[in-house]
Amino acid sequence: MNLPPKKLPKNLAAAQHEGPIRTASLALAALACLAACHLHAHDWPEFRGPTGQGHSPAKNVPLRWSATDNVAWKRAIPGAGWSSPVLVSDRLYLTSAKTAEGTTSLVLSAMCLDARDGKLLWITNVFNPETGAGIHKKNSYASPTPLVRDGMIYVHFGHLGTACLDLAGNVKWRQTSLKYAPQHGNGGSPVLDGDRLMFSCDGVTDPFVVALNRNTGEVLWKTPRRNESLARKFSFGTPLLITHAGRAELISPGAGGTYAYDPATGRELWRVKTGSSWSVVPRPIFAHGLLFVNTDYDFPKFFAIRPGGEGDVTSTHVTWQTARGAPSTPSALVVGSEVYFVSDVGVGTCADAKTGQVHWNERLGGGFSASPVFADGRIYFQNEEGVGLVLKPGQTFEVLAKNDLGERTLASYAVDDGTLFIRGAQHLFRIGKK
Repeated sequence: MNLPPKKLPKNLAAAQHEGPIRTASLALAALACLAACHLHAHDWPEFRGPTGQGHSPAKNVPLRWSATDNVAWKRAIPGAGWSSPVLVSDRLYLTSAKTAEGTTSLVLSAMCLDARDGKLLWITNVFNPETGAGIHKKNSYASPTPLVRDGMIYVHFGHLGTACLDLAGNVKWRQTSLKYAPQHGNGGSPVLDGDRLMFSCDGVTDPFVVALNRNTGEVLWKTPRRNESLARKFSFGTPLLITHAGRAELISPGAGGTYAYDPATGRELWRVKTGSSWSVVPRPIFAHGLLFVNTDYDFPKFFAIRPGGEGDVTSTHVTWQTARGAPSTPSALVVGSEVYFVSDVGVGTCADAKTGQVHWNERLGGGFSASPVFADGRIYFQNEEGVGLVLKPGQTFEVLAKNDLGERTLASYAVDDGTLFIRGAQHLFRIGKK
């Protein structure tokens, strides 16, 4: 079903930052990235924002809110899903899933809302699979986050299909040939490099990483994971594209290790083995010349890895690692010289990014799935019960605000000037002044 959209503005390019963040001030680096990529401060075009690492240059971001206070608008979202909202040119894009009336088949949709008032502008049913297979209780059939660039929206539903739509909601292509058996559903979001749309397909057997032609959906390359000996091969990670020593590397954690691929050909460049790890979820972070990645779900560890090299670099490229407070689901965040992360059971950690020395380790309260963001000089965490915690960055633990939204939330924030967009179980919220 296509609802008539409002007349949209001219398509705006939203290019992804591909280089490492090396300076002490990551806020300044994010601003420089936006200028270089012709993004606007209000654009949040993919999972974890314009850099893919949770940083926003937005100003006057709300510090306090509740279910009724400082809520500019609140809109019910058709269907269900945990994809995070993305924002480009005052338009919000989401995906959702529901069961078709009177059947057991699914309806997988993309939708657009006006960011100013929350009005639903259009909704397009993209796929109608007969079944979606089983999902984890914390997952949904619409968990991967859309990606918007150059006037096109790329939506990904894992083994159920990937598609491209224009900004009016018209489907340009669909890709359904990449079949694999998922475990607990899908979770990883795509990344774009030139004409290549790339994502991981880490199912129960024969996991692989793939690149599609962004213009046609045709498979450009498909590379099997080198983890044949593992009993459990499934994962849910989102890749990160970096440039190291002049070479582009697609960093894609999966079962058994962290892997780097040539984005042009899919050739594996290097790997760091992490034993029998599986069900890897968080997106990597790249700062201070180090990659920060997670392993495993039941017994997670947090690694700092030097990129580069060829083949197996496990013995030479791991700078530090820790199991204390390591996340299974939320991605990490680097601000200045510190790296911040929160475990799924709510233990927050601040450590020196280069050495791993822990500055503080504190209970934030509740369970966590959403990834934190850095905006307006503050760190924003969100737990699964809908409580947002705002922290002051630094080596001393300081909570600035604790805000109860009153609705379950597993999706990550999108950020705009004076605004946070938060997806709850039933509603999308715009937090900020009306």
